[in-house]
Amino acid sequence: MTTSSSSRLRLGACLSLSGKYARFGKQAGLALEIWQSTTQGVDLTIVDDGSDPDQLEAQLPHLAESCDILLGPYSTLLMRRAGALAETMDRLIWNHGGSGDDVETAHPGHVVSVLTPTSRYAEPFVRHLTTREDPHPLWILQGKGSFGRQVADGAERTAHSLNIRTARLKPTEIHDFPAPEAWSLFCAGSFEEDVETVTLVRSLPTPPQTVCAVAAGVREFGQAVDNPLGVYGVGQWFPGGGGHVALSMSEDDFLRAYRKRSGSLPDYPAAQAAAAAAIATHCARQAAGTTREALWDTAIALETTTMFGAFKVDPRTGAQIGHQTALTRWGAEGPAIVTSKPRHPKAPPS
Repeated sequence: MTTSSSSRLRLGACLSLSGKYARFGKQAGLALEIWQSTTQGVDLTIVDDGSDPDQLEAQLPHLAESCDILLGPYSTLLMRRAGALAETMDRLIWNHGGSGDDVETAHPGHVVSVLTPTSRYAEPFVRHLTTREDPHPLWILQGKGSFGRQVADGAERTAHSLNIRTARLKPTEIHDFPAPEAWSLFCAGSFEEDVETVTLVRSLPTPPQTVCAVAAGVREFGQAVDNPLGVYGVGQWFPGGGGHVALSMSEDDFLRAYRKRSGSLPDYPAAQAAAAAAIATHCARQAAGTTREALWDTAIALETTTMFGAFKVDPRTGAQIGHQTALTRWGAEGPAIVTSKPRHPKAPPS
């Protein structure tokens, strides 16, 4: 497809409005509607993939026929299928929902990602541990599937680069592993797995002094556990991160509009979807066309910021290299962004 920069752009997204990913797919859908209401010259179509790879495979080609710009689904599992489809169709798809390292690098020229890859998810928490004079040993627990494995592997590599001792832990070992007197825990699994892990470890005879869970990076965590106080979370974005916004709406405007529509604040799946839409339409207008090649060439040359944070991709693969995850900590009034300066300035390899 080729579209003039003065023409209306047709943007389509497959999202999980039902099924196991609906919690976050619906947030992404609402965010896209809010973004579209503030953006001139864009028509938006959202179809439900049912959280099912086969349903996604049936829906995406039909959506591609009627849209200039394609946004991918939420979740690494679904985005893995969407990336393969994009290559088959010779289209470019904007990845806002699948942070798996293999997903971000699997289809150069066909997938552009706005998300920090999973292997770098834990970086802000592990660096935060170095604010202590003598960081406790870090035990790392991964959930099922490739997401948990990639996040856990990345946490281990970052810790080793910062001279923090680590050990790996399986979910079945929580009750009887040789816990030291002072230790920290990082867990990376599904939302349900992390909630179960945090609940279990806090009831141990020697609980960890510091706990960080990927699930704690979203607000629903506060209702899923009895007492979230003090738990750290990591996620792609959290309100209050600040920073200059070069493209699209400001964080304050987005939060105000989202709260008005839903009655609550958004989690990172909402922000990353809106950011992907803003970047994709910017590239389409800069390129004066929506062919795969034109969008790819424009995207890999772009370095900018949205209310989601920084955007810059690896020109060889399309993987995100500019964006950083956010570290939060649950307090009496809910989660808040953590800012800290590590004692050891050495940064882990990218």
